[in-house]
Amino acid sequence: MNVILFKLTLLLYLAATAGYLVYIISQQKPAGRVALGVAIAGFFFHTATIIVRYYEAGYAPVTNLHESLSFFAWALIGGYLYIHVRYKVKNLGAFATPIATLSMFASSTLPKKIIALPPVLKSYWLPIHATVYFLAYGILAVAACAGIMYLIQERQIKKKKFGAFYQRLPSLEVLDAINYRCLTIGFPLLTVGILTGSLWAEQAWGAHWQWDPKETWSLVSWLFYAALLHERLAVGWRGRRAAIMAIIGLGALLFTFLGVSLLLKGLHTYAGWGV
Repeated sequence: MNVILFKLTLLLYLAATAGYLVYIISQQKPAGRVALGVAIAGFFFHTATIIVRYYEAGYAPVTNLHESLSFFAWALIGGYLYIHVRYKVKNLGAFATPIATLSMFASSTLPKKIIALPPVLKSYWLPIHATVYFLAYGILAVAACAGIMYLIQERQIKKKKFGAFYQRLPSLEVLDAINYRCLTIGFPLLTVGILTGSLWAEQAWGAHWQWDPKETWSLVSWLFYAALLHERLAVGWRGRRAAIMAIIGLGALLFTFLGVSLLLKGLHTYAGWGV
């Protein structure tokens, strides 16, 4: 059942992506409303997919690459919908939904079979730690999307060539506010993710920290966002610099999420699991 719901979710995200592209090109409000409605429907069915997968497997569906890519897409769309409710920026969906769709497509190519958990993953920390981390990934990915939009808009303004995107994107002030809002939500979630991971590590391996590649890169990502938040609060970083840093930060997170798991071996790499 979860596979059927998964495929339906992928189709809805693909349709939402197409709808948002039509909207950002044509600026026809009905296209924007339809795209938003389809994205909401996709998020609803995605939530159902995760719930059904949980009951079919008996554990939180965040233990392999197929599940993790799906959960990341869910967190990203959830983050986008939250920002839309707060700032009413439909065009952000034209940048968020393609990433979610790509993540879901990659997930669809991976093995979906439910298998027994390795002993080390049989812990109540699994759903807490993984869920918090993916929520952080999702909302910080939205910050990067806002950063990309900021750079596009700023470039047009500086060159005084007000192309097709100029009337289609929010003001620089709004995009910077979205970036900052996502940072103030995502950084605390990253912090909780590291703390819960440390507690879980002590329970599983007898030590809070082992300098495993995943732990090390998680710390690097956390320090990067800590520095960015400090510079915004203490130094007053805004605009272009903050937008670029948000994009770089997402790159660091994605390497922590995918690059470390696929390229570097350590305690967080389980044969056949892709964790």
